[in-house]
Amino acid sequence: MLKGFAITPPVVGRISIGRVVEKNGKRLPEKDDQFTITTQVQNRDGWILHPAHEAQIKASQTNKLRSIQVMLPFNDPDLNLRAEYVQFNREDGRPLSTSDGVTCRRRTGQGVQTVTCADTEDCCLRFADTKPYGRLYVKIGGKDDLGTFIFRTTSYNSIRTLAARMRYYAAVSGGLLAAMPLELKLRGKSTAQSFRTPIYYVDLVVRAGMTVEEAIQEARRIDAQRQEAGYDQAALDEAARLGFGNGSFEETEEDLPAVAEEFFPEQSGEELAPPAGHPQTGSHSLADKLKAKEEKAAA
Repeated sequence: MLKGFAITPPVVGRISIGRVVEKNGKRLPEKDDQFTITTQVQNRDGWILHPAHEAQIKASQTNKLRSIQVMLPFNDPDLNLRAEYVQFNREDGRPLSTSDGVTCRRRTGQGVQTVTCADTEDCCLRFADTKPYGRLYVKIGGKDDLGTFIFRTTSYNSIRTLAARMRYYAAVSGGLLAAMPLELKLRGKSTAQSFRTPIYYVDLVVRAGMTVEEAIQEARRIDAQRQEAGYDQAALDEAARLGFGNGSFEETEEDLPAVAEEFFPEQSGEELAPPAGHPQTGSHSLADKLKAKEEKAAA
């Protein structure tokens, strides 16, 4: 295996709850109230819809896709959902540093360095342009059992909810998470920060029409069928674990521009808030920028 870059699950499509639109000559992300399943190919109008999008629309019998029938590729929740704090270069989308809240990996002139967040001012948690960044891998349909669709998000609500759901389902099913019949569900909520307008996040629930008990029974049936056929789920999880650990950063070079465009649009003077509970320090903090602006105005 080539060393130095992560071997991630094969991706055959994307899932998003927004799109990129052009406004005043700038391409900016725009939130939506429905899922969109696309291929990995773009044209002038944006990402091309995947055939699975129309199939899911028909299955849900609605005009807007607000739930997607999925299965997870791995039994280990941490393999299905990859989440961390990331500081991106806003120009090219390249991750500058990542942190799990305890240790931080940084790109430096001497290569990738690992530092302890509590002991250094260079941890990405201390910069205002750091975001929580999650990648969820799911399977849609049954034609390609090892091919996945990726949902990328910087939403605390989505990351926290997905992480909790997977751990709970793994616990109650006896570790048969990859055999559970599930669906992604779009939920809305209003907060003081959203000025009471709805914001949308992604949840993971048992498939519509099923109870948790029925979903567990189906998971046991699927797992037994796979074992009888020689399908080694434990070996698949281990292969994925080794692949993720093969590199410091998981995004591929060709995906970086799309990541930057979707999550780090051109700024209009308004900076992003840092992770809750972490101070704004360093040369990229909003406080420093406001202070510099005041000093310039007074000069």
